[in-house]
Amino acid sequence: MNGIIDQHDGYTKEVSREFFRSVYGYMFAALGISGIIAYLFGTDKQLFASYFVTATGGISPLFYVVVFAPLLLGIVIQSAYQRLSLGLLMILFVLYSVCMGLSLSTIFLVYTDAAIAMTFFVAAGAFAGMAILGYTTNTDLTKFGSLLYMVFIGMFIAMIVNMFMDSDTLTFAISVLGVFVFTGLTAYYMQQLKGLSQDTSMSGLDRNKLALIGGLQLYILFVNLFLSLLRILGSRE
Repeated sequence: MNGIIDQHDGYTKEVSREFFRSVYGYMFAALGISGIIAYLFGTDKQLFASYFVTATGGISPLFYVVVFAPLLLGIVIQSAYQRLSLGLLMILFVLYSVCMGLSLSTIFLVYTDAAIAMTFFVAAGAFAGMAILGYTTNTDLTKFGSLLYMVFIGMFIAMIVNMFMDSDTLTFAISVLGVFVFTGLTAYYMQQLKGLSQDTSMSGLDRNKLALIGGLQLYILFVNLFLSLLRILGSRE
């Protein structure tokens, strides 16, 4: 009996490790795609202007499409993944990463390279710490995650309002709050993903799809944590 239990535990652990390898593979792939695109467009002002600046010097409609496309793509991926094939999900995932990279290219026009690099490593350290905490803690973070979601909705509304107000004070307040929200949600999501990874009843296809969703969620949290910290710590050009 003990041998059977040990074999089952060993199988569960191996399935869990494979799931997380896929999750982090998707996350790092998205970061790599976005990072390369952002650097190429952000460090070449002529290239950036050729796509996103009109002849009169204004922002082109294409830029707004790029900025808001990830929101739509994220909703489609996470809400319709059961009906979509894994191949189509991967195409949408790559498209999401490209659009995010194009959107993130603007940080190279605003902040110094040193500030971006320093903030990236700070964000990576904070993200890793909270991911480990979320994976190892025995405390149920469900209520904590629900509360953070409510705060995030308030932040999102405030960000939209601030697009018209352009208040530096409100931007700073949202950024500080964002650091706490996105680090907290990282721990919450890691705990949720840990539970999914140990579910051996799922089919291989469903597990692959959920690994992609998990990688996307962690990628979104990392990018938002990075941007929140950059607004606080970053030195402008």
